[in-house]
Amino acid sequence: MADTTTTIHTDIAIVGAGPAGIFTALGLIGALGLSSCVKDLDRFPTNGDTNKTIYSSPEKTLQAFAKVYGAFGLTGNGGDDKKDHNGGDIAGIDEGTSDFVRGLFNLQELPTETAICAWGDGGVPDFHAFSWSASNPILRGFYYRSIYQIKLASEFLKNTEDQASDATVRTYRAEARFLRAYQYWVLMDLFGNPPFIDESTPTGKVYPRQISRKELFSYVESELKAIESDLKAPKANVYGRADQATAWALLSRLYLNAEVYTGTERYADAAAYAERVIASGKYSLHTNYDRLFLADNNLNNPEVLLSINYDGQRSQNWGGMTFLINSSTGGDAKKATGVNMGVNGGWNGNRATAGLLNLFGGNLATDKRALIKAVGSGEINTVTDFNQGVYVYKFRNVTSAGANGSNGDHADTDFPLFRLAELYLNFAEAAVRGKADATKGLTYLNLVRARAYGSAVGNYSALPALTEILAERGREFYWEGQRRTDLIRFGKFISGDYVWPWKAGVKEGKASDAYRQLYPIPADDIQANPENLRQNPNY
Repeated sequence: MADTTTTIHTDIAIVGAGPAGIFTALGLIGALGLSSCVKDLDRFPTNGDTNKTIYSSPEKTLQAFAKVYGAFGLTGNGGDDKKDHNGGDIAGIDEGTSDFVRGLFNLQELPTETAICAWGDGGVPDFHAFSWSASNPILRGFYYRSIYQIKLASEFLKNTEDQASDATVRTYRAEARFLRAYQYWVLMDLFGNPPFIDESTPTGKVYPRQISRKELFSYVESELKAIESDLKAPKANVYGRADQATAWALLSRLYLNAEVYTGTERYADAAAYAERVIASGKYSLHTNYDRLFLADNNLNNPEVLLSINYDGQRSQNWGGMTFLINSSTGGDAKKATGVNMGVNGGWNGNRATAGLLNLFGGNLATDKRALIKAVGSGEINTVTDFNQGVYVYKFRNVTSAGANGSNGDHADTDFPLFRLAELYLNFAEAAVRGKADATKGLTYLNLVRARAYGSAVGNYSALPALTEILAERGREFYWEGQRRTDLIRFGKFISGDYVWPWKAGVKEGKASDAYRQLYPIPADDIQANPENLRQNPNY
């Protein structure tokens, strides 16, 4: 079958997004059948299948469904692009750089105290310096990755409408709607007012309307509520696929940030949906925090609701966990930390500023979440010197038994999108804000603290101040793609009263402009669709 290309209103080519091309992009979607992932998505298309035949049965429909999930963990048809040059999903950008997790890290962690990169690659230094523009290639690649994944889900939904009466396909469709809603939440959080496409959008070159942040909030909310009855019950789906608890978790996250998105706070709703996940009784905190982030974190993991899954042998690209782990080591890092990262060498890229040290304060030795090691005081005099700062070894390509992952170049570790600890802290924050039960909020907060310290020694006797909740979230979720969002919600992202080394490009840190709380729509998308798209202010 011939490959197809669909252009989504710009010069970035979205490969394999058409009603037939969605299947040709499945060349490596056995990646979802990895040892750490979803076995029932281990399907391969038969050459010559057409759009009509591929959707002829629930079994064949699963082939297309695999790509909807797989696009979160893969970057194209060829896998490791240094070995197989079949091309990435997103044209016009290095294939590894177009990966979802890599982009999420760059946009969510690099402009915060938890991460700073030594690389001078085009666009990378801009994030910590708060100097990005509408032409930033990293920002641009992530934006189109998000559009691509929305397009995949929408094409799947369009082509399965006549199968919606089948119970199995109905569940697939609900999951596809969840993934699309999640991706729209990402765009809403980062870009505010993206273009809007769904299953009614024609395939080909289209010029979609722009949707407001407030309108998109309502859309995501309504989608998540509409699919609830068609999703499987909490923990009833196979590992790596969404269920009702995942939808509740996203609703909790959505409501937690509602005031930022709409101007109206919804903290009570954030707590209510967090409680639905907790009350399901299907999840518990992992006994060992560090094992949440190892190469075999798919096994015996009661805490993670949904993850992006990787396998060093069967899902190879230069983004994802391969990027997170390799970029955090090299140089003097291994000697300084004394920790085996499970990879060949290292890329001498990402570490943290002393701002992450400050979050832990005097508890570095007792808080088991402090999977970090400062070089001296942690001071960074030269941003491009990887041998300065704070090394992070939170994610490793090593099993809980200490064995290296299956591949020294590509990681087996899965990336958690939602975990129970987040729901505990969402509820606790709502309680501190006076919108949820204080006693229960303190209990949930102390469950997270007790896991961190191994006992009740670190527990609070009463709910702490909001600033401590922000710090607690930083200690718990650093490098998990949440920090920018948290800092904005607490009014600290651009603030001059909360700075860290090299914030806004100054060694001592400084305030930034309010408009930096949204990223710009890529300039080429504005140029391609000038009648419908308006740029975010000041870009």
